[in-house]
Amino acid sequence: MKFGVVIFPGSNCDEDMIYVLESIMGQQVERLWHKDTDLKGCNMIVLPGGFSYGDYLRSGAIARFSPIMEQVIRFSEKGGYVLGICNGFQVLCEAGMLPGALLHNNSRQFICKNVYLTPDNHETLVTRSIPPGDVLKIPIAHGEGKYYLPDDELEKITENGQVLFRYCDEQGKVSEAANPNGSVANIAGVCNAGKNVFGMMPHPERAADIELGNVDGRLIFESILDTIAASEV
Repeated sequence: MKFGVVIFPGSNCDEDMIYVLESIMGQQVERLWHKDTDLKGCNMIVLPGGFSYGDYLRSGAIARFSPIMEQVIRFSEKGGYVLGICNGFQVLCEAGMLPGALLHNNSRQFICKNVYLTPDNHETLVTRSIPPGDVLKIPIAHGEGKYYLPDDELEKITENGQVLFRYCDEQGKVSEAANPNGSVANIAGVCNAGKNVFGMMPHPERAADIELGNVDGRLIFESILDTIAASEV
């Protein structure tokens, strides 16, 4: 499988993502500069974390207009898979590719720590290989990670199975105390109605190497590869 990792001015998790995809997951990776207009035959596009364009205006607001995003949008409209992590999630929301918006954390402070996630839907590309009942420990690092959308839209995406992960405690209990940033309904990640565009604030690429003492994030990458491999049989 061939992944394309988009690099914006200010991206700082691109090499982490490339390392995990290439060295740990054994996949081919193309570096896609924000001014590129060719996705180079990639099967899945990844928008990594960082501070694209210095987070001016709003996080992701300027990156959304990069030339590469025109191609990413067209790719997704044809059913191509797209994954946005942290700043990448913000870009996807700004581009209208995912529902909702990412606002300033309730604390108005940058938060960098491990959190716990529970999959809300085991029938998506990024969650299918995660065993039911498993709780993942994944790091977050963001200042604008509070997921928001109106109640009527929240009901709609919940009914449609578009919620990927919710923040929880170590035992898997979803509660206000386990919500690190004030996200509505403890939501940590969502997908689009077509279930081919995915976004999440936590960083699975920072929890995929045994040298870091945590490989919970690898389950998300394994899920992507296992699901696509099964669809090609």
